[in-house]
Amino acid sequence: MALVTCKGSSASSFTHQLKKFDVFLSFRGEDTRFGFISHLYDALRLRGIHTFIDEKLPRGEEISTELLKTIENSMMSIIVFSENYASSTCCLDELAKIVECKKNDQLVRPVFYKVDPSKICSQNGKFGEALAKHERKLKDSKKVERWRKALYETTNISGWHYKHRYVFNDNYCT
Repeated sequence: MALVTCKGSSASSFTHQLKKFDVFLSFRGEDTRFGFISHLYDALRLRGIHTFIDEKLPRGEEISTELLKTIENSMMSIIVFSENYASSTCCLDELAKIVECKKNDQLVRPVFYKVDPSKICSQNGKFGEALAKHERKLKDSKKVERWRKALYETTNISGWHYKHRYVFNDNYCT
């Protein structure tokens, strides 16, 4: 597995920066790392799917250029939206990069883990609160608008909604 670093870490600690992955997993660690994500990662790995998952990603305000390259070099991204996903600027930066790569034909699939996709689409509840907080803190309306568009766009991609079991849905915003 690769080690990913955020701001403040040396680039030499990133070990597989040029390696291509089948799947890049984007998720909020505090919500899903030791349950859902670890099971998903193991299931993919056991099926021979070369999957990127961060190991001990330090908390930071900026996403590393190496991580952005890893997203670009992945064939597919799976975004696991959870309650606190939008509270992380790193997650939102990953999401914006994933949407950019989708325009270059990268396959993207969202998973809505115990969150209502319509709340993400309409940016209400915790998602709306987190975006408003970022807007006040960053004072960068263009960046926050990019995140808002990325959230809206990915919510309209066919994906899976997990409450107590999986349901495959095609469109959450219309």
